[in-house]
Amino acid sequence: MSEQVGRVDTLFLHELDGDYRVVVNRDGDRVLRAKLELKETPAGPRPGRFRVTRGSDDDPRDPDEFVELARRAERIRISEQTTARGRERLVELLAGYQLDDKAKAVRTCRYCANAGRYGPITSETAVKADRDHVCPDCAVEELERELAYRGDLTGAAKDRLSELLLEVRDLDRIVDLLAGELDPDLTKFDEMGATVEDVDPVPVDSLGLHPGVQGLLEDRFDELLPVQSLSVEHGLLDGDDQLVVSATATGKTLVGEMAGLHRALSGKGKLLFLVPLVALANQKHGDFEDEYGHLVDVTIRVGGGRIRDSGTRFEPEADVIVGTYEGIDHALRTGRDLGDVGTVVIDEVHTLQEGERGHRLDGLIARLKDYTEQRAERRPDYDGAQWIYLSATVGNPGALARALRARLIEFEERPVPIERHVTFADEAEKARIENRLVRREFDSESSKGYRGQTIIFTNSRRRCHEISRKLEYSSAPYHAGLDYRRRKKVEGMFADQELAAVVTTAALAAGVDFPASQVIFDTLAMGIEWLTVQEFHQMLGRAGRPDYHDRGQVYVLVEPDASYHGSMERTEDEVAFQLLKGEMEPVQVPYDEGAAVEETLANVAVGGRRAKALNERMIGEVPTKYALGKLLEYDFIDGLEPTDLGWAVTRHFLSPDEAFLMVDGIRKGRDPFDVVAAMELHGEE
Repeated sequence: MSEQVGRVDTLFLHELDGDYRVVVNRDGDRVLRAKLELKETPAGPRPGRFRVTRGSDDDPRDPDEFVELARRAERIRISEQTTARGRERLVELLAGYQLDDKAKAVRTCRYCANAGRYGPITSETAVKADRDHVCPDCAVEELERELAYRGDLTGAAKDRLSELLLEVRDLDRIVDLLAGELDPDLTKFDEMGATVEDVDPVPVDSLGLHPGVQGLLEDRFDELLPVQSLSVEHGLLDGDDQLVVSATATGKTLVGEMAGLHRALSGKGKLLFLVPLVALANQKHGDFEDEYGHLVDVTIRVGGGRIRDSGTRFEPEADVIVGTYEGIDHALRTGRDLGDVGTVVIDEVHTLQEGERGHRLDGLIARLKDYTEQRAERRPDYDGAQWIYLSATVGNPGALARALRARLIEFEERPVPIERHVTFADEAEKARIENRLVRREFDSESSKGYRGQTIIFTNSRRRCHEISRKLEYSSAPYHAGLDYRRRKKVEGMFADQELAAVVTTAALAAGVDFPASQVIFDTLAMGIEWLTVQEFHQMLGRAGRPDYHDRGQVYVLVEPDASYHGSMERTEDEVAFQLLKGEMEPVQVPYDEGAAVEETLANVAVGGRRAKALNERMIGEVPTKYALGKLLEYDFIDGLEPTDLGWAVTRHFLSPDEAFLMVDGIRKGRDPFDVVAAMELHGEE
């Protein structure tokens, strides 16, 4: 056998179950594995039984072959895990053959040694595992076994945990992380540092605005914030259209308010301030009433009819109309006279890339521009509207600005640094972790004197209430299912620091003004859809305000192998790292067959023979000829006029499929509840 083995670099010996494992290495590879039993003789310990291991079989050999291997070895290493008595016996054995000068006790990987491998480790490579130390390879294998036991993780999550393991060299800490422990050295994914652009501030007293607005701003500020200064320097007060892209809490909303109020009070037409959600419109309407109600009349338009909200009716002649995209679009589709519109502010303009809401916003912009241009042609004293588009998250700002025919005002400052953390937890563990994080944050105080407060984002209204009930500190659910007064009460309590946390749905992430220092993602879903990179950044950007906090904190709680609907192909751990590492996607308006038909029908209803021109001015590519053909086929239009069916479809924002389900149900005499149920279930399969 010794002739077959040839040269021996290292002979490794390790005590296990009363015997000794023997490993022969040459050029870093194991060439032989064996078991050695010692026997006591008058001359001291000597080889007793010697068996070479081949697979699961042991091949008995002459004990002298062990002695020959020891003589050939350049070095002999004994594991430190071998007992003191065991090491003593081995040294006596080797001394009996005058080989003890080759022997040395070394620190080795216990898993390797038990498996018959020579795995020396050093203080730089050793990984702590269960009160012992192992080599990096064995530590990763042990982690993979732990992950397999706990459930499947994607490659990205496994890679992240393996990186952390080799970084901190402590397997137990990684396992604790999987159990929801909040070790900050392990949960911290990265830090988005604060960035400051060098922008010369514009003095407020130099603006020359209408006296009402000018006096109000001078009472509040001496200088404009950087993004506001950039906007003014590049034509805001000259009536130029602008796309303003800047992070949350940098002051971009005031850009639209400043220009719109100045033009409204100067007789250049009313301000339309448009947002994607009813909750945001309600909040913005309240803000306008509180801040500017003594200067202008404010109304709200959020639905398909006259809306009573907090004692206020929609009045088209008001100086300021706060509305949802659909609310104003409905007014256009039904021929309402909005009067002279001087300024249109489209907040959250990146909504253009969303599936259903995106094409409707695209259509609204085209139809509202057509409305102002047609009015300007009829009224020489009216010079049309200034358009201001606002967003915190746009992947292709230059291209979007060109498509909107607006000047790009881009300000990349992040007022405070944001730490992003990731930890793993199942649904039950998430509530426990959230409770700890909320308590810890509310018990802290910033250098500005504000307690830390938390926004928890989750994917359902039910879950909002469930989490809020489990939090020990004061908290409240906040979602579109609550009435207006309840939402306003929650907003006020949060602003007064009476709440440690609000628990809200991801759908309300955009624009709701909660000055939080911490954001927790209970899930990474919005309803039954995973968040996009834009939505994720929009939400995490709510952590940390420069006037309140020194830093923002974001915690992403990831449930391995979880999804929230059968249609979700990816799992939460996979989505988490795609969002954390993802780049902003370009804002593009998606058009499928239904979207093209719906917007073309709306353009026919509003523009008649101008429908083709309206389609062409939209950002998305609308196949006009195809859509008109389908509208004729569906009996939605007669020539370039909507039929009664077409009017009903466009006034109620129905897709063609929804319209056909309703018509079919009505024609067959089905119960209205059955028709509604069929519409709700449509597309679920």
